[in-house]
Amino acid sequence: MRTLDVAAAVLLVIGGINWGLVGLLGLNPIAGLLGGEAGAFTRLAYVAVGSAALYQVVNLRHIQERWGVDLGPA
Repeated sequence: MRTLDVAAAVLLVIGGINWGLVGLLGLNPIAGLLGGEAGAFTRLAYVAVGSAALYQVVNLRHIQERWGVDLGPA
């Protein structure tokens, strides 16, 4: 599961950087690398980032426990 945690975190960082560049400079490197805004691979990348976000949200407590993060008062 730790591998999935890391993969999800990496996808979220890539997605965050991509959206930051879209917002700041109007550049979309993911779309540029994967075949344009409507390309199948671009859409697949967006779905992967969205799935990683859902995974992180739904499993946040379990991820914190797996990694030994102090949850503090619940």
